[in-house]
Amino acid sequence: MNNTSAQSPASTVFIHSLIFAFPFLLLITRPGLGLCSFAFLITAALTWRRGWPELLRHLTEIRGVLVAFGATLLLAIVLGLLSGDGRLRDLEKPFRMLAASTVMLTVLACRPSRKALWWGLIAGAVAGASFIVYQRWWLGLERPGGLINSITFGDIMLCMALMCLAGTLDFVGRRAIWPGLGALAGLIGSIASGTRGGWVAIVFAAVLLVRYGHVLRGRLRKGLALLALALVVSTYFIPQTGARERIDEGFSDVHQYFNGGQTYTSVGIRLELWRSALQLIERHPLLGASIPTVKQEMEELVRTGRVHPYVLEFEHFHNDILQALVFGGVAGLLAWGATLVVPFMFFRRQLRQGDHLNAPALAGMLLVLSYFSFGLTEVIFWSVRSNMFYAMMLFLLAGLCLNAKEKAQ
Repeated sequence: MNNTSAQSPASTVFIHSLIFAFPFLLLITRPGLGLCSFAFLITAALTWRRGWPELLRHLTEIRGVLVAFGATLLLAIVLGLLSGDGRLRDLEKPFRMLAASTVMLTVLACRPSRKALWWGLIAGAVAGASFIVYQRWWLGLERPGGLINSITFGDIMLCMALMCLAGTLDFVGRRAIWPGLGALAGLIGSIASGTRGGWVAIVFAAVLLVRYGHVLRGRLRKGLALLALALVVSTYFIPQTGARERIDEGFSDVHQYFNGGQTYTSVGIRLELWRSALQLIERHPLLGASIPTVKQEMEELVRTGRVHPYVLEFEHFHNDILQALVFGGVAGLLAWGATLVVPFMFFRRQLRQGDHLNAPALAGMLLVLSYFSFGLTEVIFWSVRSNMFYAMMLFLLAGLCLNAKEKAQ
């Protein structure tokens, strides 16, 4: 990479290939995400003379997002120093999420076409769906998850589907069918994984698309959105998908839990974990507790008969809000919440500033809204993979928004 304003053909091919590879390799390879993260970091270092002035020019707009991720890392450091019992081990995820801002720096420096991202999402959704469909209906796995947890796989597939839907805005005429294909593939992948909790994101996404429905110009785009919704609804009536069985099972689990029946069920376990979390939050409301402390107090709750013993089998509380409160208290909740609310507001402002920003801004809002929705029944920020996908995609879309604004001006 050189430091001149013009890029060599090799540099152009490289940056577009990297952006394409990021979502494409995410779910079908183990090292793909790490390699892309490292490549973005190196590229940002090589192009910082071009990227840094661009970042400073847009710092007022993006400062809040950077502060939100920085505050999360700072809080993790402070809690680690105050507790002295191992919390410093929790620095990896907030540090890597803040470091993902190098993706934005790279985008600002290299000014790539955002079509590379949309084609990467389309290819990633189709590849992920093919992989999970093969596991589900060819190998006969009831809850397939590709190379990762089935819930995380299904959630990310759904998130990619919704972003593909936003990507239709950058395709003219009938070419919008390609990101539409990616959206349908992502939905099929989510359905095949057997994940049901993440479908809350579809409700929130529908509300968002109704609110900003004017950006989905043309009958084809609106038809694709309706087709995606129809596909999800139809799964309830198709026995092979298992959706009806999973939904009915969920209602049964809730009924049993509150009426003295079996509690060791998918939903019952979550309800018991949430009840345990609320009791722990009462003890450390401001700054939460460390992992060793939480483990000890959970064991105490079990010994005193206040919760069922099986809660000790699980690593987290299956809810991002409760997870943040247990381990970070109110301070942790505010820091975690800022990494969702502040980016959402950033993308919302971009969406209001012209058609040239609609696609990446809408995709960014859907990304944030999806992760919030997933976190209601799962700790989607538990694994490094899902953390890095969120942060890298967020900063990538932010960079594309800022580039589009710069170009328009």
